[in-house]
Amino acid sequence: MLTRRAFISSAVIGSSNALLTAKWAFGKSKPFERSLPIPPLIDARSVANKIGLIAAEGRHKFFPNQPTATSGYSGAILGPTLRFHKGDEIAVTVENKLERHTTVHWHGLLIPSISDGGPHNPIAPGTSWRTTLKIDQPESTAWFHPHPHGDTARQVYSGLAGMVLLDDGSSERLGLPRTYGVDDIPLLLQERQFNSNGSLRYDDGPQTTMLGARGDTVIVNGAIAPVARVPVGLVRLRLLNGSNARNYDLSFSDTRAFHVIASDGGYLPSPVRRTRLIISPGERFEVLVDFSDARSVILETGADQFIPMMGMMSGDVSGAAQIIKFEPDPTKVSKVHSIPAKLSTMSDIGRVDGLRRRQFVLNDHMMGMMGMRFRNRGLAINGSPYDINRIDTTVSLGSSEIWEVESGMMAHPFHIHGVQFRILSIDGRRPPMHLQGYKDTVLVLGSAEILVPFTQRATREHPFMYHCHILEHEDAGMMGQYVAT
Repeated sequence: MLTRRAFISSAVIGSSNALLTAKWAFGKSKPFERSLPIPPLIDARSVANKIGLIAAEGRHKFFPNQPTATSGYSGAILGPTLRFHKGDEIAVTVENKLERHTTVHWHGLLIPSISDGGPHNPIAPGTSWRTTLKIDQPESTAWFHPHPHGDTARQVYSGLAGMVLLDDGSSERLGLPRTYGVDDIPLLLQERQFNSNGSLRYDDGPQTTMLGARGDTVIVNGAIAPVARVPVGLVRLRLLNGSNARNYDLSFSDTRAFHVIASDGGYLPSPVRRTRLIISPGERFEVLVDFSDARSVILETGADQFIPMMGMMSGDVSGAAQIIKFEPDPTKVSKVHSIPAKLSTMSDIGRVDGLRRRQFVLNDHMMGMMGMRFRNRGLAINGSPYDINRIDTTVSLGSSEIWEVESGMMAHPFHIHGVQFRILSIDGRRPPMHLQGYKDTVLVLGSAEILVPFTQRATREHPFMYHCHILEHEDAGMMGQYVAT
């Protein structure tokens, strides 16, 4: 079934240019005219390691002369990119100017649960939350987003998200592109639907609960079909899937190869050459792309091959799309022209005999139908919907366990707070090379086996979460919580 969908995906992508042109023909704007917005960078050391964020409503122009009601951190949409340095302690203050409770979750950071920003760290309207983040992990790309139970999906959909760059000096040592916004470019990918007046459309009906909020428009850093003018030579792209539900099947319009250098938790042992990359909600990858030929090229996505077939009835959503155009500028030349052969030293997984094993079944119960409507019989893990007052799992701090995760009828990106794990197998097979690094999110369609080290303390008052990162699934109950003591 997946092979057939992959075939459909590749067949449809050839028509994505026509679809995109038609979509923009209603007088909204034209594709590849707007420059890629680059979120402002705040290096924590430049502000004495004191970061302040304000979550508030705003108005953002996705379309010319049509401002859209959105939310953002210290801006109309999204948030600044934050750079944290290993060994530093960051004092963070988040002020909530929204009309609803929120939280700020530090997705990918290895920090104690009291600072994690999950559902147990609510920020009431008109109040602030203060915490300290001690940065002690390898260089990588993380992000921050809301995590209030029952309202995460809507808040992220409205625009609340931002990227975190963790820095330990490896980029300089390895000679990687590292000039932010020039040859080191953040790309936060999301999917949206709009009403005819330019407002965001969010349907909270049963189909959205089951499939997640999907759209017919891909946005990058808050822009639709932007153009990025890049230097000639090697450019680093930091890819973050910040969508509520969509999986992206990324490739370039001229089928050029690129090299994956990092996943969620940091650098791979060596670059992995790819021509295609699937990235699920919550995942991050860093890739090197060679623009030495100075030719324009478009980053495209195939249709989401993991959406259930009945989801196709909802119209032109999560389809093939042209995401962003890259135009090399011959007057600008990248300082980097070679790809390092070795990136990091990663210990062998070794023997896992004798480690505690746990099983987690992601229950979606989604295949029942009544007429042409979906019938939701509950979203849960191991048969139990999320209960904020219940601890589902207790682990020993400093231990490692093997978690066996099984999906239901659709693919689920499974995320664990407070850890960076290694994937042992996917459907009984060794994962591909670009998935053999440190991860905090894994796309499960069938089964996955992961080796999870627990290095961060989690208390009963502030437990860590594990959940599906389809945000509507998380909100509806496909989430559990664990303590590590």
